[in-house]
Formats: sequence, structure tokens, C-alpha cells
Amino acid sequence: MIPEGLRREALECFSSDFSGHDAAHTQRVIRLALTIARAEGADRDVVELAALLHDVDDEKLTGVPPGNLPWARRLMAKFGYPDAVIDRVCRIIGQVSFKGVDSVVPDTIEGKIVQDADRLDAIGAVGIARAFTYGGSRGRVMHDPDVPPALGMDAQAYRQHRGTTVNHFYEKLLLLRDQMNTPAARRLAEERHQFMLAFLKEFDAEWRGEK
Repeated sequence: MIPEGLRREALECFSSDFSGHDAAHTQRVIRLALTIARAEGADRDVVELAALLHDVDDEKLTGVPPGNLPWARRLMAKFGYPDAVIDRVCRIIGQVSFKGVDSVVPDTIEGKIVQDADRLDAIGAVGIARAFTYGGSRGRVMHDPDVPPALGMDAQAYRQHRGTTVNHFYEKLLLLRDQMNTPAARRLAEERHQFMLAFLKEFDAEWRGEK
């Protein structure tokens, strides 16, 4: 059971976020991760803790590279977690993020579950809304049909890339279905993936003024 004080302080990290990486995103990731953890027989306490803290050191929120995940470590230490748990959770967090072709598959089932849950929240109806919310918060162009997607980016190129929001679907979001680690996540991802494809087809037709 996560201490209520830790949960509150972690979620407060997102109180001023309007990019789609808010407290509601973290809470959805927690719920998805726990659902998958039940199906996979994983350590639910570790899964929940890693899901809660997976974004608190995110560069998109803090403006600085996550490094050794100082805020996640500080929060867990403050609430009495032993070093072994802190290191285990931080290892999971360090393996979760999408980094283009440099993305990694976590080396524990708990890490795979948190990665799956985070990626599930990036696709489907909520994922579409989050993509446009994030693009708007960063002043990105919604769509430019004359600008092709940048495919095959490594971690550095992906971090520095400032493409259009629609291209982001081809650069990341449509790739996530096939990168799910667990059977439960793959089932959930399929429906969300198809929803995005339908959205993009409709978007393209409307953008062209065809309907």
C-alpha cells in the first residue's frame, strides 16, 4: 500500500501541467498497470509505485534531464522505502520511456507492465487528445502535408525533434501496438490502434475538404 502522503506529493508534481502529462495521466497509468499486473501475476506494490513515480523526473515537465531520478528517489526515501526498493523502482522508470530506435524492453515483468500501461495511455481516444494537447502546449503545427514524418530516429534525434502533431502518430503512436510486452496490453492496444487509424483517415479526408 502506497502511503497517502507519497501519493499526494507525487501527484502534486503535475499540478501545473497542461501538456497531457498531468495527474490524470498518472492515475490512468496506475489503473492500467494494476489491471495488467493481476493478469501477469506481477508484484503489484512495485508496479503501482513505479507507475505513480514514472513521470515525476520527466524532462518534459522539469526542463532538465532526469539523470539519477532525484525526485523519485527523494520521495521514496522520505516515506521510508529501503534502498533495494528505490533502486528497483528507479530501474523500471529508467526503462519505460519511448526513445525512438533506442527504446528498450524492460528486463523485469514489472517494468514491462508499467511501460505497457504508459504506452496504452498514449494511444486510442485519450492518446489522440493527449497528442494534440501536447503539441499545442509546445506551439507545434497541427498538420503540414508537405512535411513527411521523421522515421527511425534515435533517442537524441527524437528528443530534439519538433515535428507536427499528425506526424507524431507515424513517428511514435502507431508503432506502439507492436511494442507491447504483455498479452493483456496487446489486446487493449489493438482496439486503440484501430481507433487511431480510423481517426487519421477521417482527419485526412476533412483536411482535404473531401467531406
